[in-house]
Amino acid sequence: MQVILLQRIGRLGQMGDVVNVKNGYARNFLLPQKKALRATEENKKVFESRRAQLEADNLSNKKEAEAVSAKLDGQSFIIIRAAGDTGQLYGSVSTRDIAAVISEGGFTIDRNQVDLDRPIKSLGLTPARVHLHPEVISTVTLNVARSQDEADKQARGEDVAVLKGEALELETFNPDAAFEEGAPAAPAEDAQ
Repeated sequence: MQVILLQRIGRLGQMGDVVNVKNGYARNFLLPQKKALRATEENKKVFESRRAQLEADNLSNKKEAEAVSAKLDGQSFIIIRAAGDTGQLYGSVSTRDIAAVISEGGFTIDRNQVDLDRPIKSLGLTPARVHLHPEVISTVTLNVARSQDEADKQARGEDVAVLKGEALELETFNPDAAFEEGAPAAPAEDAQ
């Protein structure tokens, strides 16, 4: 399906571009979100008449996003989660969790604006991108820890997943210790 983009869409094009997209992507995302119009002759005329207004709105939204980005970029947010001794979380940190933590920090964002490369499933510092505008992206640091004290240690660069003063020792199987002295061995079954 051919559509006219009403705003910049990553990996697709700029405002005003006529692009070919799959029908489902257009019907389920671009058209309902008012990010595109079907590329008919009538819609092309409507777009050209509204182009100046759309570009002005886009420019003002971009300036607002850049102002917020200047404050948000480089910020660190602490997320407290339950985890095992090795640092594996009992669940994962979702984009909804990240959006809630950033919103508590005084910024208004939606979970759809958070972009993660991979799910967060362990303790530590993790970068995340926040799309404030199609052309403005901020990067924040997420400090995932079990407590506020551990978050402070991680911020200083310490590894909290290692047990304090204890080295994890792998137990080895000792067959001599597993059997009692003088006990008869179990009879072996004949394979016939």
